[in-house]
Amino acid sequence: MKQKKTGVFWFTNDLRLHDNPALTQAKLLVDELLCVYVIDQPWQSASLYQQPHADRNSRRFLLESLSDLSKSLNKIGQRLIVLESEATAALSNLLKKVDASVVFRSESVGWYENRVWEELKKNRHINFHSVDTRTLFTTNTLPFDLADLPASFTQFKNKVGDLEPSKPIPTLGYLPPAPMVDFPEFKPLATGSKNHAFQGGESQGLEILRDYFSSQKPLSYKEVRNAIDGWDNSCKFSPWLANGCLSVRQVVASLADYEKRNEANESTYWIYFEILWREFFQWYALKNGVKLFSFTGIKNRKPLTSFYAERFQKWVNGTTPYPLVNACMNELRETGYLSNRGRQIVASCFANELSMDWRYGAAYFEQALVDYDVGSNWGNWQYLAGVGADTRDKRRFNLEKQSHQFDPDGRYTRKWGGDKGIQSLDSVDAADWPIG
Repeated sequence: MKQKKTGVFWFTNDLRLHDNPALTQAKLLVDELLCVYVIDQPWQSASLYQQPHADRNSRRFLLESLSDLSKSLNKIGQRLIVLESEATAALSNLLKKVDASVVFRSESVGWYENRVWEELKKNRHINFHSVDTRTLFTTNTLPFDLADLPASFTQFKNKVGDLEPSKPIPTLGYLPPAPMVDFPEFKPLATGSKNHAFQGGESQGLEILRDYFSSQKPLSYKEVRNAIDGWDNSCKFSPWLANGCLSVRQVVASLADYEKRNEANESTYWIYFEILWREFFQWYALKNGVKLFSFTGIKNRKPLTSFYAERFQKWVNGTTPYPLVNACMNELRETGYLSNRGRQIVASCFANELSMDWRYGAAYFEQALVDYDVGSNWGNWQYLAGVGADTRDKRRFNLEKQSHQFDPDGRYTRKWGGDKGIQSLDSVDAADWPIG
């Protein structure tokens, strides 16, 4: 009698059944399949920069996404195992328990996730399959080797601008059954909370996608994309893209369909342009690995910055001398989201006006954002700090000019209390004397 072939699928940032090539490959190659997600203990604890890796908003969004995935798997006769532990140990124990012969995952651009994967691969009795699912292009379709990734976004865009993105594949309607092993049952949340703007899960992400491309909003995207406030001024796909609840290939396919049904203009192109920025940072993170988190970045240049605990707390709590920065930080802390323009403003303030080590700001964003993406977050912070993929030495925003341009009547600043609780930057001087 033929022995059943048991596989394990390790869900990471691919929490969906639509356009999931890695999960589709697993379906074809095994008789039994165990689907698992690991909430890693280091992910919950403090980082090197004394920041937790997730706060209430990002954790809530993740749990909602896992709940939605669990329900979708249940509908096709599968189940989701969720483990809260250190990933390498948890997955190693699981592979032994189910006697797995093959492991699948979506390709990751995260240095830590890839380190876990390499540790698991030391088990030579198991086959390991990693499949591109997070990017428009694959390693094989890029017109250059990863080692030759262009140094700037403009160079990257010029090389891939005429490339045809990979097409999304059909939604999975069947998976092999789970092996008969005893694991604690993951209990999905009964309903997602409606008290916040972003609700996690594939079903919600697809609904956001349908709603956006059923409207006239894409035709004016370029004109409003830099607005600092307003739900309709950007696509808002990023939280679902970051968690893999939404496929970037599906987004681009929906955009192309929209252009056929309506029209293609500068604004619809600009949506694709912004997606290419995300694409660039995915490959940037994969190429640079641990250098993504280096103080000197990819340029081996040391910024003239340091860490000042008092300044950091005032930046986080929205009590700096800069009202617009305060408003942005208050919105981020409350909602887990901030406009692209807002992110640039507060990051520039952090590195320039506050003269802070950019990595502490990036680490705070990592735990605060519901749309945290390792490549986009750390790549953009390097960019603003002058140690990343930018031809300029530094990006410094004139905060007064930004306020006049993007919040001329102060409405956004007042909405988020940026003009309240303002404090001086420091309470003591260089000799540790109190400042009056």
